[in-house]
Amino acid sequence: MATSRRKFLHTLGASGSLLLAGLPAMAEPSKVQQLLSSVKVSANDKVRIALIGAGIIGHYDTETALKVPGVELAAVCDLYQGRLDRAREKWGNDLFVTRDYKEILSRKDIDAVLVCTCDHWHDHITIDALKAGKHVYCEKPMVHHVDEGLAVVAAQKASGKVLQVGSQSASSVLFLEAQKYYKQGIIGELAYAEAYNDRNSANGAWQYTIPSDASPKTIDWDRFLGDAPRVAFDPVRFFRWRNYKAYGTGVAGDLFVHNFTGLHTVTGSYGPDTIYAAGALNYWKDGRDAYDIVTGIMRYPKTAEHNGFQFFTRVNLADGAGGGAGNRFIGTEGVIEVRSNSIRVKHFKRPVAPGIGGYDSMESFPKAMQQSLLAEYNNKYSAEDRKAKEGEEIIFESPRGYDSRLDHMINFFESVRTGKAVLEDASFGLRAAGPAILCNTSVEKNEAIHWDPVAMKVIKAKA
Repeated sequence: MATSRRKFLHTLGASGSLLLAGLPAMAEPSKVQQLLSSVKVSANDKVRIALIGAGIIGHYDTETALKVPGVELAAVCDLYQGRLDRAREKWGNDLFVTRDYKEILSRKDIDAVLVCTCDHWHDHITIDALKAGKHVYCEKPMVHHVDEGLAVVAAQKASGKVLQVGSQSASSVLFLEAQKYYKQGIIGELAYAEAYNDRNSANGAWQYTIPSDASPKTIDWDRFLGDAPRVAFDPVRFFRWRNYKAYGTGVAGDLFVHNFTGLHTVTGSYGPDTIYAAGALNYWKDGRDAYDIVTGIMRYPKTAEHNGFQFFTRVNLADGAGGGAGNRFIGTEGVIEVRSNSIRVKHFKRPVAPGIGGYDSMESFPKAMQQSLLAEYNNKYSAEDRKAKEGEEIIFESPRGYDSRLDHMINFFESVRTGKAVLEDASFGLRAAGPAILCNTSVEKNEAIHWDPVAMKVIKAKA
């Protein structure tokens, strides 16, 4: 290779990499190691689930859940009749379907529910389900408004049931592998992190297809509105609810939450203490009131888990560069970069000796002073002291077809079956959703928002 650093390619399974003496395991150049998943599934224990909210993500989550051995679908709830008809087409004519989620919660034969509704129903259904004795997998963000979060945390604790929030980065082999390298200190002290998730298509901007039979007869509009302001029936609001603040949380709550989840998984952080964001509706002027671009910058305080650092995050739904997503963790001695199916780790050690000459103040000194300082420098530092020590660039790739959503579902059902702690419980979910949603608040108020990441509360400004 025409480079001073050897590149190593590892193929990861869900079990992560092998570590030797606290250092990354290395393969021979171009040799691929495939590490098979060590996730154990208790297939003998049947878990019967119900889907509440049979839209796009509801289908994705249900199909993934049904890949876990022992999981069975018993019921589906949705407010549009066409989706109930489709559920029976897809999963069987004997499937119990309803427009009232409380009918599902009253059934004794259902162990767990997938809450895949619009955001403004998340807290209500999750709390009701926990009180009814059901385990809950709730899609992100866990809440619609930050002040709803502590009630969900309390409900989980009181119920003794499992609650996992559906931001699958918490179970991703890529982020868990990045976590190992971060904890080893391979990049030094974390100084800065960044994450972006940009899109450039109509579907990516939530302009979803609306069925031709959408009407007050086929849709339970009043139930959909719930605690949102009363407005006349509008199928666009129903099928494209993410575009409206009354039902969704926009790009910040919907997509920033993934960025926060990845960051907190890798670093062990509870979150930022200062949140500032700028947002606008630049391109998708289709009647929506949610922003199509938001940029946030946060300050993370120093804790036992990490140095104080800054976090920059962005979502742009009209990205002329073509879209894309990525995460970088920049330390004082290297960087960990996570993209769709890979990790790159670049690291180095700075030279013992400080620089001298070049773009330096030396040139401004008298010649005799320059010669004296250079002689002193050469006497004090060896040639080795002056070299930066570059580490080997480490490259990991997940296996073809790897699905972090499946790992997240397996972790959820293992917690249901064994009682072990989930990776993304209500507190983790609120610590990811809270700062994300507060980016919207910062845009609206045009000011920084102060957040207590431990108590999970907004700190009120002093009058």
